[in-house]
Amino acid sequence: MKKREFLKTTATLASTALLPTSLLGFSSKRERLRTAHIGVGGMGGADLGSIASHPLVDVVALCDVDSEKLTAAKKLHPQAKTFKDYRVMLKEMSEHFDAVIVSTPDHTHAPASLLAMEMNKPVYCQKPLTHFVSEARAMGKLAKEKNLITQMGIQVHSFYDYKLATLLIQSGIIGKVHTVHAWSPKNWGYDGPAPQGQDAIPNHLDWNLWLGTSPERPYKEKIYHPGNWRKLVDYGCGTLGDMGVHIFDTPYNALALDVPLTIKNKCRKPNGFGFPENNKVTYTFPGTQFTAETLTWIWSDGPGAPANNKDLKLPNRDKLPLQGAMFIGEKGKLLLPHFMERPRHIVDGKYQEIDIKKYDPNDTLGNTENNYERDAPKHYHQFVDACLGKDKVSAPFSYASRLTETILLGVIAGRFPNKTLHWDNAKARFKEEEANAFLSGSYRDF
Repeated sequence: MKKREFLKTTATLASTALLPTSLLGFSSKRERLRTAHIGVGGMGGADLGSIASHPLVDVVALCDVDSEKLTAAKKLHPQAKTFKDYRVMLKEMSEHFDAVIVSTPDHTHAPASLLAMEMNKPVYCQKPLTHFVSEARAMGKLAKEKNLITQMGIQVHSFYDYKLATLLIQSGIIGKVHTVHAWSPKNWGYDGPAPQGQDAIPNHLDWNLWLGTSPERPYKEKIYHPGNWRKLVDYGCGTLGDMGVHIFDTPYNALALDVPLTIKNKCRKPNGFGFPENNKVTYTFPGTQFTAETLTWIWSDGPGAPANNKDLKLPNRDKLPLQGAMFIGEKGKLLLPHFMERPRHIVDGKYQEIDIKKYDPNDTLGNTENNYERDAPKHYHQFVDACLGKDKVSAPFSYASRLTETILLGVIAGRFPNKTLHWDNAKARFKEEEANAFLSGSYRDF
């Protein structure tokens, strides 16, 4: 099926959003939340544990294409029904679950989430929200039309340090921001050749279902499943799509950004199989109330990132954190390490004490002591409580789709090394026609 046809069908089904909420099959006025989980290995296992740790959650359905992962999850939730095909689970269990958790490789995020949303189910989907820009637009549109509770899995969004950095920037601690640097030395790229031949498919893996809507490809051991798919263009979004979402999140949110005007990626030539191992992506954004007239954003990833830069020099010859972001403003700089570290205020080459009481006099940010075990489930529980009518989500698809679109535009720019691409937000198209071919693709029948 052509992806445009799938999205057209989605839009047609979304017209049911015109019905009163009471007729749409989900009500937030319930005492417990029944959840169905798509993908329960790796990050899916972590998502399952965090959602299930909420005292008002009942896990009723589990789905995974890997029977070993499914068996392990079933042991933890023996009452849940198990499936290997999410389409079958959504159809057969539709009246028995209230919300869906999507924790699959990136290429399956949108196909699974859109089907659940068509059924008027709230969705918690791992980051990045989608694999293609067209999917991000479709998911944001459908969530809005159906007035669904949604949340993207960027857990640090709910951590104290990131909320503090947002408050400080929006309170004007460094004035109008004109530049952001963000970086990660992680390497979710692959500069080598595509593998040749094929290996026997393990008995515990349904390779056809793992591929899902992506192009058919022979199975190769240790290349795709369970862990290396992020490196490959058909399934993941590279380091930018993995760590970039986390590290972009706070500056993007704090500065109230929309999608960029231009994008340029300095990287190697595309090889059609893996993402570049090193990327330096420069974005320009239209200004907001917290920025200069325009904002320059520079992302660096891969071994050796970031390169030496005067903007990134720290007082006392301190080393930069391994990953993080630096805000450059008219009155100084704010360094935000990733993660579980406080932001640091720098003026004229010296650290400045941050009087948190000045910016948060009523302790609205909550507990200031870092505790990962305590804080990690917060983002998940926020989604559950929102579904139960007791809270609001902080990373709904209305926000997550724009952040994901921004990330994916940088990924696409990697197809055109050192060329500046111009993005038309209203038309959702590049000025450079050749780049528009990568905004979407075709869905394989499987």
